[in-house]
Amino acid sequence: MESCRRTLCSLSLLCVLLDIQLDGVLGATHVEIEHHLEMGRKLLAAGQLAEALSHYHSAVEGDSKNYLTYYKRAAVFLAMGKSKSALPDLTKAIQLKPDFLAARLQRGNILLKQGNTQEAREDFEAVLQRSPDHEEARDQLMKANELEELQEEAHAMYHQGDYSSTINVLERVVEISPWDPDSRELRAECYIRMGDPQKAILDLTPTTRLRNDNRAAYLKLSTLHYSLGDHHESLNHIRECLRLDQDDKECFSHYKQVKKLSKQLDSAEELIEQESYPEAISKYETAMETEPKIPFYTNLAKERICFCLIKIPLTLKAIDVCSEAHQRDPRNANVLRDRAEAYILNQEYDKAVEDYLEAKEFDSEGDRIDLKEGLVRAQKLLKISKKRDYYKILGVSRWANKQEVIKAYRKLAQQWHPDSFQSEKEKKEAEKMFIDIVSAKEVLTDPEMRQKFDAGEDPLDPENQQGGGGGGQGWAHHYNPFESEGNFHFKFHHN
Repeated sequence: MESCRRTLCSLSLLCVLLDIQLDGVLGATHVEIEHHLEMGRKLLAAGQLAEALSHYHSAVEGDSKNYLTYYKRAAVFLAMGKSKSALPDLTKAIQLKPDFLAARLQRGNILLKQGNTQEAREDFEAVLQRSPDHEEARDQLMKANELEELQEEAHAMYHQGDYSSTINVLERVVEISPWDPDSRELRAECYIRMGDPQKAILDLTPTTRLRNDNRAAYLKLSTLHYSLGDHHESLNHIRECLRLDQDDKECFSHYKQVKKLSKQLDSAEELIEQESYPEAISKYETAMETEPKIPFYTNLAKERICFCLIKIPLTLKAIDVCSEAHQRDPRNANVLRDRAEAYILNQEYDKAVEDYLEAKEFDSEGDRIDLKEGLVRAQKLLKISKKRDYYKILGVSRWANKQEVIKAYRKLAQQWHPDSFQSEKEKKEAEKMFIDIVSAKEVLTDPEMRQKFDAGEDPLDPENQQGGGGGGQGWAHHYNPFESEGNFHFKFHHN
């Protein structure tokens, strides 16, 4: 009996102790929840959203039956621009407290912005049922009705093929429901059909965030960027599609094409930077074979091949390729600039001036230094060519090396030496020609003078000499051998 009594007392004591412990735990949990709510409120007011959200997470975990914790966490999500995350919390708050009008109104607003007119209308009507004079709910309900009518109108016009009118209607639709991916995708499709891919891209880009697993949008964005020639951006978007599903066949097929072409184009530009121009030309020719259907890439390849041919230089071929590139893309200032340089190499300075003038017309900002300097140089060379062109005098190309210049000089000097002529008239003409030949050799074998001449300045022109001086025609700072005292006899040596 005594044993039973002691056992009962022990059990009673244990129950008392357990009750005390439970009360302590429950009390601590309540205090802790209040602390999290208070900290969340302060941090939200201070704009520290991530920290506030962390405290509200803890509050929700501590008390899953408190509708206010869900509502307050939804407010943080909305402040962070995460409306999709806010919706479940608002729904939970309404489930816990069906007459919670603030949550109803907030959820209705989100649903309206998402284009979900039916559910949004239900929330606004629920608010008005309990509070008939609620002005915001009444205004939002009218917007929901208007949005539904506009959506129907836009789809009807689209199916009739009236894309311009569809876009006009969708302007208001997107204004009311900016988070609705359907409306943006429909407007993007209209822009595509009207030939404005840039505006289509602007509408499609946000839909990748508005829809979960929006692989279709990533694929379309990649395709649009690819068609515009932005292969790097195209590659970024198609990789996002494969990140969502690496087995997506459409995305993988497009990825292989974009990656192949992008690699070829990048490689070609690297070769140009390394001044490996023949290899760069070959790479661009391969790129044209890889993507023959989209004009941008052929135009780009022709433009860059034109540039490379000038650097080699293959002047006549460069003129042909640049002219073809110009026909394909008449407003491309780079092509006109490069063809002008090819004309300069071919000593067709008048055509070079024309191309530079036209290129400047297509410089919308008017601040391209290369076009300004190129035009000045071409104009100088044209002016000089009407006086003397040392390359033409010796009959050599503008890229002739020193040995080729000397070889041409020797041949012409022997041919036009005055001692080779008999009559006084012939000697005078030969003397004039001989001076030009020697001047040409003087300029083209001196790196500094040749550089000046190539830049459009005649280093032997008295007009360009500071302080005056200069002898006969073309003999600025060297005496004229035919004007010295006494009889001058020039002996030509074969060295």
